Amino acid sequence: MDINDLLIVRELIRNPRVSDNRISRRTGIPVRTVNRKRKRMEELELISYYTQLDMGANGTGRFPSRHLYLITFKLGITQETLIREIHEERNVRTVFTELIYESHIAEIDGHTALVMIIEGRTDDEINAGFNSRIVPSLQKNHGRDSIVNVSTIRLGPSIRLFHNYIPMVNMKKGFLKDSWRNDAIFSQ
Repeated sequence: MDINDLLIVRELIRNPRVSDNRISRRTGIPVRTVNRKRKRMEELELISYYTQLDMGANGTGRFPSRHLYLITFKLGITQETLIREIHEERNVRTVFTELIYESHIAEIDGHTALVMIIEGRTDDEINAGFNSRIVPSLQKNHGRDSIVNVSTIRLGPSIRLFHNYIPMVNMKKGFLKDSWRNDAIFSQ
């Protein structure tokens, strides 16, 4: 990435909905160059755009509880196996969308693992959803004895997201505050 790419990314971090014309005005990069570089970064999947609906206590209030789960699998279950199962699993698009806020494949002491952040109306609802819907699906795909350990942590409010977003400090109406300095935006 060159300096123009970084300037464009910085503007997109500030406001993902910003127009190429506005980026051009703010950075001095010709609008055609902005358009070409933005499209190239999108095609290469260097940048992505997401919408986050705050379902927590300070948002819609629908899911005021959030837990982080560490699910460790027995040796021999590989990351490739998990990825294949995710592509093939019908519940990935239905049940899991409702329960899982965020998830990652991980490694814990040589074991393949999943890290999931699960939301619910109560701590008990999260536990029930995990044990009645997620665990049976994982066991169906990987075997009844596939899970060797589960740890969970109750989470509080988010502090920082995607390097740059500190909702309680630098966000207003869903965007970085205009007063947030460009040199405080990480884009490298």
